[in-house]
Amino acid sequence: MKPLTAILIGAGARGAHSYAPYALDYPHELKFVAVAESNPLRREKFAQAHGLPPERCYDSWEHLLVEPRLADIAIICTQDRMHYEPTVQALAAKYHVLLEKPMSPSPKECVEMEQAARENDRLLTICHVLRYTPFWSAMKRLIREGRIGEVASVQLNENVGYWHMAHSFVRGNWRNREASSPMILAKSCHDMDILSWLVDKPCMRVSSYGSLMHFHAAHAPEGATDYCIDGCPAEPTCPYSAPRFYLGEGKSWARHFAEELTRENIVRGLKETNYGRCVYKCDNDVVDHQVVNMEFEGGATAIFSMSGFTRHQERIVQIMGTRGELRGSEGRITLLDFSTHEETVIAIPEQTSGHGGGDSGIMRSFLHEVRHYGGGESLTSASASVRSHLMAFAAEESRLRHGQSIELDAYYKQWIRS
Repeated sequence: MKPLTAILIGAGARGAHSYAPYALDYPHELKFVAVAESNPLRREKFAQAHGLPPERCYDSWEHLLVEPRLADIAIICTQDRMHYEPTVQALAAKYHVLLEKPMSPSPKECVEMEQAARENDRLLTICHVLRYTPFWSAMKRLIREGRIGEVASVQLNENVGYWHMAHSFVRGNWRNREASSPMILAKSCHDMDILSWLVDKPCMRVSSYGSLMHFHAAHAPEGATDYCIDGCPAEPTCPYSAPRFYLGEGKSWARHFAEELTRENIVRGLKETNYGRCVYKCDNDVVDHQVVNMEFEGGATAIFSMSGFTRHQERIVQIMGTRGELRGSEGRITLLDFSTHEETVIAIPEQTSGHGGGDSGIMRSFLHEVRHYGGGESLTSASASVRSHLMAFAAEESRLRHGQSIELDAYYKQWIRS
C-alpha cells in the first residue's frame, strides 16, 4: 500500500506531538513531505524526525501554500485565530484538510469553511478526537443498540484540573478570548460536539452562566510578586506555584516554553515567559467555570458543567434513557437496566496515544476516509462541527446576556446571511 502524503502547518504540541507521530509509527500509511512553522527550533526538529529536505521547510504557511499542491493532505494546527486563511487556501488547492479544533473563533468563518469544503469537494475534518476514543465510541454504540431506550437527558461534567486551568487558560495561549477563543470554544467545543453526537438530534436552544470568579487581581495574596520565582511570600503554599508545577509533576508541560527540558531552561522560562507569572496578575479574561443548558429536538435536555477547580482532569457523564442509564468516567462505563436491575460494567483498556486513544484514532479514520474518498462526510466533518460550534457560540452569547435563552435555528441563519 502506497502511503498517503501530508504537509503540516504548525509544528507545535498538537501538530508535531499528537498527530504527526502517526507517520513514524505507521510509515506505510502516511509520510510528511513538508512543514510550515515559524519557530526555527520546532521546524528543524520536525524536519529531522521526518527526514524533510531544507527546501520543504517553510517559515510560514503562506510560503508553503503558494507552491503547487505537494501532498494529499494538509494538517493544520496553528493557533485558533490562524485557522481560517490556511484552511480555505488549502481546500482551494485541493488538499483534504485535518484541522485542529476549534474551527475558528468566528461563527461566520466556521460557516464559510464548511462551504469551502463542499465547493472544492474535499474533506474538512475537525479534530474532535473524543468521538474516536474507545470510551465514547462504546457509549455511542450502547445508545445506538437501544440499551437505554430513548435518551431523555444527559449530564456531562468537564473537570479541567486546577493545574491545567492555570497552565492553559490563565498563563497560557488560551487565556484571553480576544487573542484565542472563549473558554467554551477553546476547551469545551469537544463537549458540545460529544453531546450533539450522543443525543443525535438538533439542539434547539441554549442558555448559560459562568464567570471569571477567582483568577484576577482581587485574589492576589498580600505581597505577591509578578513572577512566582521572584521570592513571592505566598509561593510555598500557593496551589498554583509555577516552580513547583513545572519543576515537579508538570515538567512535561514545560515543553510549551522550553524546547529542551533542562532545569536551566525551565527556570529561565519561569523568569521570562507568561508561564512563570502569578495567576492573579495575568492578562487572562476567560471564565474559570461555566454551565450550559441545552434542549434538543424531541425534548431531550442536557446540562454541561466546566470547572477549573478540580484535582483531576477528567470527564464524568450520566446518560439517562427511557429504559436504562449509562454512567461513566474515562476508563469505566456502567450500564443500569430498568427492567432487570442488572448492572453491567464495561472496562475500557488504557490507551497509549493521547486523549484516550483519540489522537491516533482520528488519524487512522481520516486516512481511511481520504484513501476511499468518493464524496460524502467524515465522522467529524465541518458540517457536523459547525453544528456543535454554534452551540458553543450561542452559549457564550447567552452567558454575556446573563443567561438569556438563544434559539439555534435563528442564530445559524444569522451567520449564513451575514
